[in-house]
Amino acid sequence: MIEQVQAEIERIVSILKRDQREDGAWTYPFDVGIMTDAYMIILLRTLEWHDEPLIQELVRRIESRQEPNGAWKLYEDETGGNLSLTIEAYYALLYSGYRKKSDPHMKRASHFIRQKGGLKKAKVYLKVLLAMTGQYPWPTFSPIPVEIMLLPRSSPFNFYDISVFGRANLAPMMIITSLRLQAKTTLSPDLSHLYLSQRENHIDDYWEEYRSKEWRSFFTLIQQGISTLLGIPERIRARALDEAKQYMLQRIEPDGTLLNYFSSTFYMIFALLAMGTSKQDPIIVKAVEGLASMGTVIGNHVHIQYTTANVWNTSLIGMALQKAGLPDYDPAIVKANQYLLNKQHHKFGDWVIHNPKGQPGGWGFSESNTINPDVDDTTASLRSLTSAVLDDPNLLQSWNRGIQWLHTMQNKDGGWPAFERGINEKWLEWVPMEGAEFFLMDPSSADLTGRTLEFLGNYTEFEKPNKRIEKAVKWLYDHQEKNGSWYGRWGICYIYGTWAAVTGLISVGESHKHPAIQNAIKWLKQTQNQDGGWGESCKSDIYKKYIPLNESTLTHTAWAVDALIAASDRPTRQIENGIAFLIRNSGNNSWTEWYPAGQGMADFFYIHYHSYRYIWPLVALSNYKKKYDQV
Repeated sequence: MIEQVQAEIERIVSILKRDQREDGAWTYPFDVGIMTDAYMIILLRTLEWHDEPLIQELVRRIESRQEPNGAWKLYEDETGGNLSLTIEAYYALLYSGYRKKSDPHMKRASHFIRQKGGLKKAKVYLKVLLAMTGQYPWPTFSPIPVEIMLLPRSSPFNFYDISVFGRANLAPMMIITSLRLQAKTTLSPDLSHLYLSQRENHIDDYWEEYRSKEWRSFFTLIQQGISTLLGIPERIRARALDEAKQYMLQRIEPDGTLLNYFSSTFYMIFALLAMGTSKQDPIIVKAVEGLASMGTVIGNHVHIQYTTANVWNTSLIGMALQKAGLPDYDPAIVKANQYLLNKQHHKFGDWVIHNPKGQPGGWGFSESNTINPDVDDTTASLRSLTSAVLDDPNLLQSWNRGIQWLHTMQNKDGGWPAFERGINEKWLEWVPMEGAEFFLMDPSSADLTGRTLEFLGNYTEFEKPNKRIEKAVKWLYDHQEKNGSWYGRWGICYIYGTWAAVTGLISVGESHKHPAIQNAIKWLKQTQNQDGGWGESCKSDIYKKYIPLNESTLTHTAWAVDALIAASDRPTRQIENGIAFLIRNSGNNSWTEWYPAGQGMADFFYIHYHSYRYIWPLVALSNYKKKYDQV
């Protein structure tokens, strides 16, 4: 088995070396399906930016993902199809001007949409898009009052209680909804045939999410309260709109995007239009160019990525290659680490609001990210740099800055968040917005806490006892599921969280015989498939319970078997079968290897990392070889 493992390690290493960019980065796609492709068409047509080659390419990609029943899916085993995604695709194809309602595949899509309830049953984010492009009525009340921008941080609720991702998207959305933008053009299609009824009792009935009088009263109370405290409502509205605008403009990255997110940049452009900005304004032009620069080629199709994953890819691959035996002076590692050093942050971002003791030193996810670092990318980058730091004292300052920032990001509860400390107001989960817990909150999570512990345990020296680590360990034990698993916030889902927690706990000295770890191992063994692999459905994070995919994937298998290796002194049958699966299926190109392994928001936003089929099997195989080579 060791010989086969070594051969597979060498095969993956050769692929990764081949695919490295000259500047040291790896640019494997960050694939979020067709949502961003559809939105890009709608944006270009709204701005009357006639980039016909790009629009035609995006049309072809969208159509390539359509199901025989006319629908589009978020993930392979989604039942039937996804209504909102199908509406987005259908709208974009019509708006492109290259497809007509009478086309057979468009008829099938229209039939599916009507069969599932029409536009009224779309998700609230899509309703905002439809309303701001003139396809759906705005409610009589403001779904998200912009006056929130003026609430002081000392108030029980304020704008900065929301996650940085939520703020980046909500600031422009509040402008759009407050001004009730309806940006139609001569090319805007007519979607009226997607309403099942044109005779609603009241216009607000189109916004079922806000049918609760309590929520309408809550938002109205915010508006009235701010006006009472600060003065004339019209003047307050104008101040709040300007505050939201400044929030956006102050967070534009060098590439013109708002924090490098497609959605926030998309909404920012429409918000500027709502405030009277010209379609040819340099800010808008550069923002669109920034979004277009996120384009990549997948197969024979162009895809507009939600963001680029170059820092994430490079840090993980640099770590994985060194696990596989490459020394830090190998040219691939030298170039990768130099790239990462160039991407370390030197500016303050929003994170300092809740972390005033921190100094810049983290890493962000995307190539153009300069002010929005995150914990996972920081530990990943530091892992890759570890050996080089030991050999080069000149790098020690960068290393220490990264460690310092990481330490200050730990939450009071002992766990680690993604972007900001202390963003965990539980009542936000009940805001009438799909995925509010993902969109508005940034709490400690098992995957980030486990992976941070794994870094601290395996890549740093720390004295025992260590209160920081003890608090994190306690947090993990306190948040284990009854079945022995852990929920992973940023991956799919319980296999991901369990792998991160188990490897993290063992790395900081917890015994693999601890009952919690043994329960986790038992759960992993029980979820192994007959072919030796593991696979988990995206439905797990929708229903908040483990749901098997009933097929195995390379990524899920690598995570599961790596956790078993960490907790086993000798190779068990389950480990051997898992390793055999990784070797046997290394060249698999079926749908299971396109299945999402990452998630941004349950039932809405899933990610297929094209790098993962190499990274995680390489890590698992290398750990297997290192631990069991002489057993």
